Amino acid sequence: MPKAPRIAVGGVVYHVFNRANARSVIFTSPEDYTAFENILAQAVKRTPMRILAYCLMPNHWHMVLWPIGDGDLSTFLGWLTLTHAVRWHAARGTTGTGHLYQGRFKSFPVQTDRHFLTLSRYVERNPLRANLVPRAEQWRWGSLWRREFGSAEAKRLLSPWPVERPSDWVECVNQPLTHAETAAIQQCLRRGRPYGDHHYIEQTAALLRLESTLRSRGRPRKTR
Repeated sequence: MPKAPRIAVGGVVYHVFNRANARSVIFTSPEDYTAFENILAQAVKRTPMRILAYCLMPNHWHMVLWPIGDGDLSTFLGWLTLTHAVRWHAARGTTGTGHLYQGRFKSFPVQTDRHFLTLSRYVERNPLRANLVPRAEQWRWGSLWRREFGSAEAKRLLSPWPVERPSDWVECVNQPLTHAETAAIQQCLRRGRPYGDHHYIEQTAALLRLESTLRSRGRPRKTR
């Protein structure tokens, strides 16, 4: 049975995530990371997309995207992941051996206030949290490095944020999130539920038909 189409309206900020099939490693060399970033830049030219933050990890990636038009999110990510998978297999001579990704991308909408800043910290500090680098800005394959050390051309891949970025942002990213902040984001990752305050969650869930993500999993209790 085909999956229902996603409702992704323009003007909403989304966190997007995808992981390699069977949690295998996608990026094994600098060339692998560079190839993906090149495809990312090509995808922006095909379907204009505001990239607010991203981080490539060995077996998965995170992005914070702000699509302009309705349906742009799926169009952009569909071309990006398909093109990456085709080129990844072609480079290794493994075409036809199976899926690169575990499935369709996962996403959830994000409120553009302090929740957006918390989420962006979560995304950009991923390599530090995974002990891949001593400081988050040292990870070459993400928006924090690109913003701090990239060339003028490299920085053009990134779009201005919908909220003001703190002047001490790099230090903010290097500070751990609280347990509650991390747990809330990871719940949104698992369920696809909106991330924000109570009013935003209820309003956005209704707009995007995400009410099911707010309900507890499992069978409802029987009433006598």
